[in-house]
Amino acid sequence: YMQAAGSDIFGSIGHWLVDHGLAIVLILGLAWLLLYFGNKAIKRIIRQVVRTSHFYVISAEDARKRQDTLISLFRAIWKVLIIIVTFFLLFTEIFPDVNLIPIFASAGILGVALGFGAQSIIKDFITGAFIIMENQYRVGDVVDLSGAAGTVERVTIRSTVVRDTDGNVHFIPNGSVVHVINKTMGYSRVNLTIGVVPETNIDELSEVINQVGIKMSEDEKWKGKILEPPHFLSIGAFSDVSLEVKVTAKTQPSAQWEVTGELRRRLLKSFTKHKIELTH
Repeated sequence: YMQAAGSDIFGSIGHWLVDHGLAIVLILGLAWLLLYFGNKAIKRIIRQVVRTSHFYVISAEDARKRQDTLISLFRAIWKVLIIIVTFFLLFTEIFPDVNLIPIFASAGILGVALGFGAQSIIKDFITGAFIIMENQYRVGDVVDLSGAAGTVERVTIRSTVVRDTDGNVHFIPNGSVVHVINKTMGYSRVNLTIGVVPETNIDELSEVINQVGIKMSEDEKWKGKILEPPHFLSIGAFSDVSLEVKVTAKTQPSAQWEVTGELRRRLLKSFTKHKIELTH
């Protein structure tokens, strides 16, 4: 009896595989091919569109960031569409006698019940669409999103992923992004404040700072990162024990921190050479 039952079960499985197996394999294979070649097409199309568009694309680095962001977004959308279509094709193949229309009708009633809970998700999607269309930030940008500061690692229509300087990863729903500070859009700026003793000759000091800035901007290692040479800007706060001097420069996006560090090193050496005394 057990042998006969087992034979019936394996026979049924065999008949089912003969009737549906090939169709399932074809559906899965076609889905994989569409996903693979669709991703390649998306990459090619996005690169072409960004290359011929000048909307907030100021440099090659800006163009690359925008490409990466849009490619990531449209690939995610394409993947979701492929998964949905594949699911329904497989469902229809495996359960040919099941009518999906009543299921969708029931889902519609459930959707009304869950509508209020879905409002935040809809808000995330709408905000995400505006973030991407307006090019507010891209993958690789350094941003401050309502308190979460760091480098953008991923942007989707639903959320933004930011990694801060401590390595922590922040998952931020797009709907909660109210105020965006993009520190690497187009160009960045060095803003350096130096404290010197009040007796310092300001004309000599400004000349030393400007010369250091010019030499640094002509250096092979740094000239590609500096758009405007570091230079003396103004006198800040002062007292009988200290005088603040402000130095500024314009750099390529994200290069301001590296340039600031090297500028400090060069200024310190030059101040020592010219006997310019710093305050503690």
